[in-house]
Amino acid sequence: MSTTARAPIVKVVFASLVGTAVEWYDFFLYGSAAALVFGTLFFPKSDPVTGTLLAFGTYALGFVARPLGGVVFGHFGDRVGRKKMLIVSLMLMGLATVAIGLLPTYASIGVGAPILLLVCRLLQGFAVGGEWGGAVLMAAEHGDDARRGFWSSWPQAGVALGNMLATGVLWLLALVQSDEAFKSWGWRIPFLLSAVLVLVGLWVRLSVEESPVFQEARASLASRSSKEHQPLLEVIRRYPREVILAMGMRLAENIAYYLVTVISITYLTTFAGTSADKSKILTALLIGSAVQFVLVPILGALSDRVGRRPLYLAGAVGIALWSYVFFGLIGSRSEPKIILAVLVGLILHSLMYAPQAAFFAELFGTSVRYTGASVGYQLASILAGALAPIIALKLLGDVHHPNTTAVAIYMTVASVLTILAVLAARETARSSLRHDRVPAASASPTSPASPVDEPVS
Repeated sequence: MSTTARAPIVKVVFASLVGTAVEWYDFFLYGSAAALVFGTLFFPKSDPVTGTLLAFGTYALGFVARPLGGVVFGHFGDRVGRKKMLIVSLMLMGLATVAIGLLPTYASIGVGAPILLLVCRLLQGFAVGGEWGGAVLMAAEHGDDARRGFWSSWPQAGVALGNMLATGVLWLLALVQSDEAFKSWGWRIPFLLSAVLVLVGLWVRLSVEESPVFQEARASLASRSSKEHQPLLEVIRRYPREVILAMGMRLAENIAYYLVTVISITYLTTFAGTSADKSKILTALLIGSAVQFVLVPILGALSDRVGRRPLYLAGAVGIALWSYVFFGLIGSRSEPKIILAVLVGLILHSLMYAPQAAFFAELFGTSVRYTGASVGYQLASILAGALAPIIALKLLGDVHHPNTTAVAIYMTVASVLTILAVLAARETARSSLRHDRVPAASASPTSPASPVDEPVS
């Protein structure tokens, strides 16, 4: 690719990276705050573990809203374009997050506080449900077939960057504030800072062009009436197998991520230590997220050479094995061991997450790609990320005698399901996105592209 041809894709990838980092900063911030303070601020009538469970309940409802966001944003993204939907999703996420930073607590207005928190969380989930599909498609559809894994992995790296920003702000506040100050007003600062990040993200996203693949397909799509072009119905009718496979592939990846980044905080501060250990796990998450941010594009490029499936399988097997070691290292309360537990966990997660964007985009045709990729991705979030903290806390059980083996078995079951899904999927590396493919039931899982691929023009 020439330098002149490379410039637009670099700009698009940067826009996807920045916007995704902002949206996931907002989304992850809620998860960290739920583990640290929301239980006592919004559900004070409960004991600490129950309060945290209730906070994670509102956290989980954000995931329930994500498939709806994926369907709505996917529908319009497949009809009017990717760029417009990305701008709307970013603005909606920013408004919801800043609103959380301004919410009164239970002590101020009683039961109205958790209700308002729930509404804001649902808006967050709806917005991020539409974000992922659009961001990765802008990168995938601007890039070339040979390096799609690399270009598409940058929005995935934006997720790590968003978590790094959220964790970094919380780590800094934990360093300079007492627990009392943080619980009183300090927790609001990271949410209010989102306004600045959203403005930066909007400025960058407004400057990029629409996906060229979508622009090429626009004439064909414009000739179809609204009744003829119903992206969700077309996905259900033409791509049910791809949606199920995408959901299966997400299980281990999604559960693993929240095991490492959210459940670990609760485990160390509630089950294995005290709130004084908060800075240790935040330090580990900060280091791990920084490493993941660098590693994901490298693994994305590797997936262009060796294929999406080998990396995904290695990550699924690795995280199942590591889950039996993870809690022992976290529970040691030794900072080097905690860092090791988180770092290895995020490296194994990256093996699945790096090729995922290209993998999912390559499963669907242009006219329904936004909807198909988003629905498969976000539906799995309900079964995986939404329930993972709640299930893990229930499996851990008693605060004084946590059952970490049960959580490891839970992770192993998810990994087995993901391995089966990857083995059932065809290898998609280096296949063209300029098609409106009708899946062939007999397609070989290892074939790089289906023989029934048809141009959109």
